[in-house]
Amino acid sequence: MKVRLEPSGLIFETEAGTSVLKAAEAAGIEMPSSCRNGTCRTCICQLLEGEARHTIEWPGLSAEEKAERWILPCVAEALGDIAIDAPQAFSLFDDA
Repeated sequence: MKVRLEPSGLIFETEAGTSVLKAAEAAGIEMPSSCRNGTCRTCICQLLEGEARHTIEWPGLSAEEKAERWILPCVAEALGDIAIDAPQAFSLFDDA
């Protein structure tokens, strides 16, 4: 499965059972994070395309935020190809 980050256009692969944040890190992409357990909200992003599911029953999101397709990538996994709004994400690799 592919994850596309907007507005950077960075794309990386993920697989079932892997959080979006862990997959990004494995691909050399830095995203804001702190607690890594779905409570601090440092990594909050909006899901633009596709579907994801949280691996914990009730992550640190309100019902309204869930309805507006906000996710916490530290405890969310893609259910197929997805696109998320992650304006602070960047590649750790030099593209030069």
